[in-house]
Amino acid sequence: MKESAGSRNKGSSITRVMEIIEAVAQASSAPSPADLAFMLDIPKPSLHRLLQQIQAEGFLQTNLRGAIVPSERLHHIAMGVIYASRYKAQRQAILRQLAEELDETCGIAMPDGIDMVYHDRVQSSWPLQLHLPVGTHVPMWCTASGKLYLSTFSESRRRQIIESLSLKRMARNTLTQAEALEAQLKAIRKSELAVDNEEFVDGMVACAVPIKDRSGRLFACLYTHAPTIRKSLEELLALEPQLRRAASRLGELVEEPPSET
Repeated sequence: MKESAGSRNKGSSITRVMEIIEAVAQASSAPSPADLAFMLDIPKPSLHRLLQQIQAEGFLQTNLRGAIVPSERLHHIAMGVIYASRYKAQRQAILRQLAEELDETCGIAMPDGIDMVYHDRVQSSWPLQLHLPVGTHVPMWCTASGKLYLSTFSESRRRQIIESLSLKRMARNTLTQAEALEAQLKAIRKSELAVDNEEFVDGMVACAVPIKDRSGRLFACLYTHAPTIRKSLEELLALEPQLRRAASRLGELVEEPPSET
């Protein structure tokens, strides 16, 4: 039985919708509707109609400059694909091995708006530890994973983001001046290693390294933290090689998942 014209049009529309979402999600900077029409070879009237439908469903949204960006709904879908997949057991195994090597709690954090969210976490066996369960939202400006993520933006974009943050003092060493935070972010961008020196919680230090995708972009942060009565920041930083090895394994797991057996 031949496919009807209506069915073909519907299929074509669905394909175009997915192509639009894919183009926006993969763009290095937010594209305008005109950019999308050119990139995808879609007539402008059709592109605007499809964008209206996609935005009405909450998958994309328009920023203040009129460019198209992913919405919170699309962000949550992406996080689910990456972190709620059948590879959770493998990620947990890598984290558990790392926690045993470091003898400290470690986990994976991802950005969500102006916060970082803990998606995977393995606790240390010590009785004294900070309780931050999976799903916890933590600030960007005073956490190791948050500062690592901020450092990946261009200087102009970082300044825009920093200006929108409260930079509220959370602990004794919280950086509350934009200039001081920006100086630290420049150093983090070069080293790809971020620290929290009692900036989020008094008596706690932390460090984080990037987990990168196939193109070398940060898509998550691998962190570890410890109370200062157990480890100094210098002692925690000495564990950087183990963190980087685990981050590489986690990146490979997402990029080239193991085959079914």
